[in-house]
Amino acid sequence: MKIAIIGAGAMGGSLAKGLLKSGRWQAGNITVANRTEAALRPFADLGAHTTTDNVAAATGADVVFVVVKPWVVEGVLAEIKGSLDISAQTVVVIAAGVGSADMARWLADSGGRTPALMLAMPNIAVAELCSMTFVVPVKATRQQTESVCAVLDSVGRTLITEERLLPAATTLASCGIAYAMRYVRAATEGGVELGFKAQAARDIVLQTVRGAVELLQASGDHPEAAIDTVTTPGGVTIRGLNEMEHAGFSSAVIRGLKAGLQ
Repeated sequence: MKIAIIGAGAMGGSLAKGLLKSGRWQAGNITVANRTEAALRPFADLGAHTTTDNVAAATGADVVFVVVKPWVVEGVLAEIKGSLDISAQTVVVIAAGVGSADMARWLADSGGRTPALMLAMPNIAVAELCSMTFVVPVKATRQQTESVCAVLDSVGRTLITEERLLPAATTLASCGIAYAMRYVRAATEGGVELGFKAQAARDIVLQTVRGAVELLQASGDHPEAAIDTVTTPGGVTIRGLNEMEHAGFSSAVIRGLKAGLQ
């Protein structure tokens, strides 16, 4: 499979890094395009093709990821649409807040035809093969959708969803990365107050969070059921949890998530 990534910014660059790191795709079959050559050097060093020409990147690719700022999407789609093979290529747009109806209109040829089109929303953990990525098939067959999901599954996990849920997906999984990091920061500071050096406290917290994730994924348990296995009557865990709840922990998390939709 030949993959093109147009845009080597924070998200496009992370996607390219992840695909190259995954080992699932030949580096020579990945093309990264960006207007500035300096941003392309790391990918060239890893064996990917690089170019400053978006049309050259899109030509002949099986899947074309357009990963640019929302206000740039229209221009990029208009630029590449003449070089696309409508019957053979799939375009996947990664840009928050841009609707599929507009994208389809920007991609349409004079006869109103468009290539297979999807929306996707990964998060920056895609660079470490740990993204939670949402995929919205706009105009795509099941086989085309599965093909794109196979690419994105190589850099994390995917969930096929509806376009109306993309804002919620963004705040839960993309903004959620920052929220999780804020917990890590707070717990690290707490660890320092408890007597650990900062680096040791950070390592302890990261491993603990990793353990919680692995336990929940392995068991499939509801988090509260898993918590019950840790808490003992009158123990320190339940006292700590209750103190956090008195301070509004769960409410603050939910309010923060909902604020991301406003």
